[in-house]
Amino acid sequence: MQLKKIVTTTAAVLVLGISAVALAAVQKLETDRNHTRLLFVASTLLFDVDGSFGTYNLDIEGDPETLQGVKVNVEIDAASINTQVEQRDNHLRSADFFNVAQFPKITFNSTRAVNENGKVVVEGVLKMHGREKTIRIPFAKVTARNGAGNMETVFKGEITINRNDFGIGADSVAAKISLEDEVKVKLVIAGFFKPKA
Repeated sequence: MQLKKIVTTTAAVLVLGISAVALAAVQKLETDRNHTRLLFVASTLLFDVDGSFGTYNLDIEGDPETLQGVKVNVEIDAASINTQVEQRDNHLRSADFFNVAQFPKITFNSTRAVNENGKVVVEGVLKMHGREKTIRIPFAKVTARNGAGNMETVFKGEITINRNDFGIGADSVAAKISLEDEVKVKLVIAGFFKPKA
């Protein structure tokens, strides 16, 4: 009877200990908006057009070391597109391209994250312009002290997507004439991991 009690108590302590470690490892990324960038490059027959999205929400949590329990959820305001040319930006917001009146948000929701070939690879569903597609984004990860002396983590990722997969510019004569199908996306996600409340 005494042995059974000892075994039961030991098991309970182990379970509590493991649970405590697991909970301690769950962290949430506080976004550094001064250095986070959501960028893209779309190419025409003559020029490369650089752009960005300025309004977004990032919800990233999990263990940044083991990637256990990692969740990445991104919501972007499509109307915040910026290529530094107002007339072009308004055209991109129109029904010819992003149709922000009907599809105001671009979202990404992760399904898993793994360490692969020295990089953090995040797989998930990208939804844009009423269509969705599963994509994989490899990120290089660096953690170091920033200029203020605080530990900061930066993820840098690049991916090429085909705008036709999302129907972007499908009805635009200008796009059919000169715009390349592939768009390069560059992501710089910077922030501070802190214990999840």
